[in-house]
Amino acid sequence: MPIGEPGEVLREEFLAPLDVTQVKLARHIGIPVHRIGEIILGRRAVTPETAWLLSDALGATVQFWLNLQMNHDLVAQRPTRRVRRLRK
Repeated sequence: MPIGEPGEVLREEFLAPLDVTQVKLARHIGIPVHRIGEIILGRRAVTPETAWLLSDALGATVQFWLNLQMNHDLVAQRPTRRVRRLRK
């Protein structure tokens, strides 16, 4: 299974199995509820600070959350044009 967007992974792989709401997670880690909602909807990136908080609360590493975000960003922002390799 390909790894999805960070918000999708957060919702499906962590919150749903734990039966935890976005509100409960946000309150638990001390951030605004809308930040969690925006991450889940793919409208906001997982920042290093949020990655640390998610790591502490959910047990996955900080690198896990940041790698999910980085991989998502790389796919989403791949240029449509290619350039030839620079040669001497």
